[in-house]
Amino acid sequence: MAGQALTHDPIRVFDQQAVRRHRARAVGARLGAEFLFAEGAARLIERLGDTKRRFPQALDWGCRDGVMARHLKGCSGIEWLASSDASADFARRAPAPRLVAEAEALSFAPASFDLVVSNLALHWTNDLPGVLLQLRHLLKPDGLLLASLFSGETLDELRQAWLEAESELEGGASPRVSPFADARDLAALLQRAGFALPVVDSDHIDATYPDALALMRDLRAMGETNATHLRRHHFTRRATLFKAAEIYATRFSDSSGRIRARFELTTLTAWAPHQSQPQPLKRGSAETRLADALGTREHSAGDKAGS
Repeated sequence: MAGQALTHDPIRVFDQQAVRRHRARAVGARLGAEFLFAEGAARLIERLGDTKRRFPQALDWGCRDGVMARHLKGCSGIEWLASSDASADFARRAPAPRLVAEAEALSFAPASFDLVVSNLALHWTNDLPGVLLQLRHLLKPDGLLLASLFSGETLDELRQAWLEAESELEGGASPRVSPFADARDLAALLQRAGFALPVVDSDHIDATYPDALALMRDLRAMGETNATHLRRHHFTRRATLFKAAEIYATRFSDSSGRIRARFELTTLTAWAPHQSQPQPLKRGSAETRLADALGTREHSAGDKAGS
């Protein structure tokens, strides 16, 4: 995902019909499965609290059932909040006004919002650079993007268990866990999309479950199960499923027998460009040399140290 170019014909990593189907199935799922979305929303609210600004017109993109809207209530002078989700089943549960819209085709006029928030939705987009570019166009000058997404090491234990089980029992492996963007690449993607002052930070959240089957049930309840185009479309063999669970328990369980599932949650903060924002100094305009501050000798690009 992180290596995709800005293009009108993005690589089709994910089956968006499957993504919508999985999200529809998650509507009304048991409350315990939503803890990661509540955590992602809380982190975005914390970042929003660090800004001393008002954001009258805001968009909650990837709104689910309104989890982010409930956290945003009364925050930062938000006077009007639109809710948007690719799943009609989720969108109708979010606060009005609401809209069903695909990630790659957001149906809003340019410069419509002071603030765009997106809680754990961006990792399902096929063309992440293109979606970031669209989100930047939705913002007014000096508008703020706050987004969280799963990245990097998310569900790496489950990925390894499936890979080993399928290789052993079926003579080959298929994608069982979605690919995730590397958090180290996301700041560059924000800059390529035209954002200013990008900040990217990541945390690991370790959850524990009685076994791998309980983890898979939770992922299903969250609407976060595999939706890659290259996934196998037939039913999983029972023997392979239980072999994956066995490998998971053997390699990733604690002293009490519970298995660990790691989620890497990355938060993006970036601004639509505006002339009032801090600008980098022009090259050669510094009044103090770095070499003087460090107490070292300055060398030109062609010199060797010590010459």
